[in-house]
Amino acid sequence: MIPHYQVISPSFGELVWDQHPTDELLGFQLAYLTFIQSNFSDTLVEVRQGFTRISLVWKNPKTQLEFSAQLKNIKLPPLELSNTIWHVPVCYDPEYGQDLNALAKSKKINPIELIQVHLEPIYRIHFFGFLPGFFYLNGLSPLLHTPRKSVPMIAVPPGSVAIGGNQTGIYPMQSPGGWHIIGRSPLAFFDSKQPIPVWAKPGERVQFVPINASQFRNWKDTSPKSTSP
Repeated sequence: MIPHYQVISPSFGELVWDQHPTDELLGFQLAYLTFIQSNFSDTLVEVRQGFTRISLVWKNPKTQLEFSAQLKNIKLPPLELSNTIWHVPVCYDPEYGQDLNALAKSKKINPIELIQVHLEPIYRIHFFGFLPGFFYLNGLSPLLHTPRKSVPMIAVPPGSVAIGGNQTGIYPMQSPGGWHIIGRSPLAFFDSKQPIPVWAKPGERVQFVPINASQFRNWKDTSPKSTSP
């Protein structure tokens, strides 16, 4: 999967893959990210990853043109994705998932069925965005695809598990947000005081594990647990 490069401004451009997000595409993206960071980091201001593109902000417009010209000769094999699965506890009680019942009603299913559909996949982390530590996860069932709210919430609590568009994600800190909140996790998803503020990496996976309201209130260990099959 060789991307093409779009020059958007003299100092800004994007690597673009004309495919839907998949594990295979993510492997290629991570390969190109590693290559770019190893060979061009001194000439870049910022690198941002999306589901099907990598955005590059350059210090010098000339370097962007040189990179664009070289790209056709750069053919990288995909990186092997991690087998690590992070187990993320989620309380789906209406106290913590204030939009759960309304979303289930809009889908013509009951809340228990919605929870089961949400729990079934093991989601792949593609990148972080919007907020530090906000996981962009791929794998949500099409049944649960839902447009974002027309009126966003002013303050979404940290740890809120939500659905927006064709994605599910977790708010790492309190912030405004327009996704539908279906539950909340007691884990800490971003800690600026830690040497590594975010404990997961793109390419790893997330499996949601249901807990009840009592378990949520009494949860002590905010560190995640993982397995590597």
